[in-house]
Amino acid sequence: MCFLCDLKTASTPISQDAPQRGPWQARRAFVLAGAAAVALPASAQVDVGKASSLRKLVPADQIEQAGSQQFVQTVQEAKQQNALLPANHPQTRRLHAIAKRIIPHAAAWNPRARDWRWEVVLINSDQINAFCLPGGKIAFYTGILSQLKLNDDEAAMIMGHEMAHALREHARERLAKSSATDLGLRLGAQLLGLGDLGNVAAGLGTQLLTLRFSREDESEADLVGLELAARGAYQPRASVSLWQKMAAQTGGPGIGFLSTHPTGPNRIRDLEANVPKVQGLYERARKG
Repeated sequence: MCFLCDLKTASTPISQDAPQRGPWQARRAFVLAGAAAVALPASAQVDVGKASSLRKLVPADQIEQAGSQQFVQTVQEAKQQNALLPANHPQTRRLHAIAKRIIPHAAAWNPRARDWRWEVVLINSDQINAFCLPGGKIAFYTGILSQLKLNDDEAAMIMGHEMAHALREHARERLAKSSATDLGLRLGAQLLGLGDLGNVAAGLGTQLLTLRFSREDESEADLVGLELAARGAYQPRASVSLWQKMAAQTGGPGIGFLSTHPTGPNRIRDLEANVPKVQGLYERARKG
């Protein structure tokens, strides 16, 4: 059964005098919300497309809740393995300093980010990996810093890229589009009172860590992340050197980042073409 088709064709009558919301009224509100466009920040320097309205099928607060739950679980597991580095560790302080310069520019790309409870942790692991879950939950693994020998500018590009995935709600859209799991649509059905589907949000959490984004999502995250980092006074050219380092890695064990963030010559060329667009932002941020 096509859930979206059902929303469009439902015809339960509603009395105009009745103040309560009937089944179709709830469905109609859901469809209208899905049609709303997500505006780009007026001052954006990079060129990205408008966000798809399909993501509205997965409510933002629910996927952010799922992200927070998964983050708590990840942190707890790291603690149990004595792998969570303390806040006063030099590398953790380094990441906190980078985040402090980038996060103030996040809300321009997603107004919800103003209310996110941002967190940044560092996990001691050889994995070449990092992520930002919906709701602003950021984790880096020591392997990505040490094995790639990242300087602060390159680490900022990774953080900006991962933040961009969350800000542009790529996971939300991919889950809504997914025909393999149908979790996104089932979650929407649950919220509309179309059946008891259980705690779907909890099931979303593990998927958020392994979700493979489309080529378009990756390109957008590269460009939005590039602008975020430039506005935080990080050298735009570092985006190119970062992905050159990534491209030099092979897909062997422990390269978790490359399993969901494939490299390629087009990616580097696109970044090189966009570096001049944000160079002015970087220069002004340095002076400020």
